[in-house]
Amino acid sequence: MDVIKTLLEKYKVQLSEELMLKFESMLIRKDYQKDEMILEEGTVSRYLYIVEKGMVRQFYYKDGRDITEHFSCEGNIATCLESLFLQQPTRLLIEALEPSTLFLLDYDQWKKHCDEFPEMNRLYRAVMEYKLVVSQQKADSWRFENSRERYERFCRELPSVSRRASVAHIASYLLMSPETLSRVRAGVL
Repeated sequence: MDVIKTLLEKYKVQLSEELMLKFESMLIRKDYQKDEMILEEGTVSRYLYIVEKGMVRQFYYKDGRDITEHFSCEGNIATCLESLFLQQPTRLLIEALEPSTLFLLDYDQWKKHCDEFPEMNRLYRAVMEYKLVVSQQKADSWRFENSRERYERFCRELPSVSRRASVAHIASYLLMSPETLSRVRAGVL
C-alpha cells in the first residue's frame, strides 16, 4: 500500500515487515462519493481516516454556518481527536469533498498494538504530535496573522487544497468571508 509507505516516510518511522502486515491488517478500505458524510455530528469516532485518494474536510456548525476546521488530501489523516480520545459524541463532521478512498484505522485496535510493539508506538506518537502541532499552528495563525498572512500560509502549506477546494470552504477555514478572500486574492487587502 503506497499510502502507508508515504505515511511512514512522512512521520519518519520504520516498521518491520511483520509490523507492516499487522498495521495493514487493521485497515478497512472504503470509498466515498463527493459530498458524502464520513463522520456525522453526534456519533462517536472510532477511526483515524487515512486518505489514499481524494480530499476531505473536517467542519462544524456555528450560528447556522459551517466552518471548515481542517482539510486532508492524499497521504494525510483526518479524525476528531476529542471524540476519539474521550469516546464522546463529536461536534466535528468529516465530509468527502471529492470522490475519495480512505483507509479506516480502528483506534482501539491500534492502541493495543502500540502497547505491544515499540515501533508501532513510535508511529502513534509521531502522528499525534503532528496533529497537535498543526492544531497549534492553525490557532496561532488565527490569533496573530492578518487575512493576507493567513491566506499566504495556507497556499504555502496546503498548495493542493488551495487549487482543489471551493472558495467558500477556503474562506471559512481562514475565518473570512468569501468576499474578503476574493479581495485578498486580488491583492486589495
